[in-house]
Amino acid sequence: MHDEEQSEAPSSETLLHSSSRGNLTLGEIVKNSILYCVIGVAMLRAPVGLGAPSGSPQVAPPQAQPSSPGIFVVFLGTGMPRPDPTRQGPSLAVVANGKAYIVDAGTGVVRQAATAYARGISALQPTHLDIAFLTHLHSDHTLGLPDLILTPWVMSRSAPLRLYGPTGTQAMVDHIEQAYGEDIDLRIHGLEHSTPTGHNVDVHEVRPGVVYQDENVKVTAFAVKHGSWKEALGYRFDADGKSIVISGDTRPSESVGEACNGCDVLIHEVYSGLSGGSGEAAYFSSFHTSAEELGDIAAQAKPKLLIVTHYVGGAKANPADIIQKIQQKFHGPVVIANDLDVIAP
Repeated sequence: MHDEEQSEAPSSETLLHSSSRGNLTLGEIVKNSILYCVIGVAMLRAPVGLGAPSGSPQVAPPQAQPSSPGIFVVFLGTGMPRPDPTRQGPSLAVVANGKAYIVDAGTGVVRQAATAYARGISALQPTHLDIAFLTHLHSDHTLGLPDLILTPWVMSRSAPLRLYGPTGTQAMVDHIEQAYGEDIDLRIHGLEHSTPTGHNVDVHEVRPGVVYQDENVKVTAFAVKHGSWKEALGYRFDADGKSIVISGDTRPSESVGEACNGCDVLIHEVYSGLSGGSGEAAYFSSFHTSAEELGDIAAQAKPKLLIVTHYVGGAKANPADIIQKIQQKFHGPVVIANDLDVIAP
């Protein structure tokens, strides 16, 4: 591992909110040199089921959201296709100036948003969920899309869902609407008298470049390489003088580093611990990014904070190994995200 002097702590305070471990600022982590040097930031918050280190510190219960109204990220789901009871399907919310912008719609997306709302994050009230961005159309990233379209509407959302994604997004939405056609008809014309507009989806199939901008945030899409998918995207969010880059699913792609280029937060997928000669390893090397490769990417991109999500680990993987492999090249702070974490740059 690397000495504390080799890691430059971010100048801004970063809030880490865990459903099980509470708040910890990066400033406090850096001051605690023993823990920081031995296992890195992420090991203070090892994902449930991956083995938190013995004697991990327990801290006070967290407040629900950062005191600053600027920009922060809520991890609604940090999982993968394999069912994990501690990790819902991939999805997160970038909250800027009190407005939530959803990225990907894995399983449980609306219920996770409702949980975050119950914990005090008002932007994630389900009826307020009306804008989302898809990185690609793999099932684990879109199984919650019917939920995102229909559940907030059932709960009385009247505005259509604005949905941005790659080519094929419109066709997917059309099939969802067709599949639930009878349900929609009964809710509108039956005794519920649901609004006739809230289930509609305003689809925007996007190309790399600025794809959305309002008074709170600017969103820029960039192309990434995800195996044989013809189109897969990452997104950069700029708001309140901060920048958050989300890789989506990707093998090492230069576009990620170019989009980040010193960004405040880089959120990136990772895999580790797979057998080198297996067919599974061949798949992952084509579709995803290893911990060693992520270290190279982060070293070039120079984010102030690297957050690992969509973690896939083989039998030989554990959080300490992932952090060590990443920090062979990247000497900045690293966090392995858990569901319902709240992190502010």
